[in-house]
Parts: sequence; C-alpha cells; structure tokens
Amino acid sequence: MKKILLVEDDAMLRDVYRTKLLEAGFEVEVAEDGEKALSHLQESVPDAVILDVVLPYKDGWEVLHGLRDMPSCENIPVLMLSNLGQKEEVEKGLALGASKYLIKAHFTPAEIVEELQGLLIS
Repeated sequence: MKKILLVEDDAMLRDVYRTKLLEAGFEVEVAEDGEKALSHLQESVPDAVILDVVLPYKDGWEVLHGLRDMPSCENIPVLMLSNLGQKEEVEKGLALGASKYLIKAHFTPAEIVEELQGLLIS
C-alpha cells in the first residue's frame, strides 16, 4: 500500500481528499501546516506528497524546498495543489521540484487522486 502525506490546512478539504485517497487504497498521513509537514518528512518517508501552497507557519514553497533538500525525499513525487493559479506560481512550483501543479478549482477530488496515481506509475 502506497503511503501519501497530505499537507492541507483546510479541515474540510483535508477530510475530503483523505477520504478519496483511502477509498483508492492509499495509506494517508496528514499535516495541517508546513512545520508539521517537514517534521513528518524527517521521521517518515512517504511514496508521494500532496502539498498545498498557502499554509500556516511555513508555506508550500518552503516545504517543497526543504523536502528537496532531504536526501531521503529528494525523488518523491510532489503534487502541488493550490488555488494560486497564476502562471508564475505554476512555473515556480515546477522549478522548485514539484512533479505536477494542479489548481484546486479545476479538479475534483477524484481527479486529483487519478493525477496522483499517474505520478506514482511514471
């Protein structure tokens, strides 16, 4: 069973995404802020990360940068998931090492799970 770290500060979205991921057969661990995400990554290496950009304490950019600096996590697929959809944000996420950048409003939770599955296969 593939383990996913879901980093999302919105409790409702976190629950919806977590439920969809569990239904798809993933083991899901959650972090509701950037500091908890980085702490979690130092203790346990997931198979992939779903990462929001706007987070308390440390934003998704800082988490992505920190994750890519960890030798144990440098090759983990990271799906950035945000409402920040300007071209600059998308390019920044990909330049910092995100495997994919999705805009929340454009994808249903089921489609997000499909995108994640595609990342784990490739």
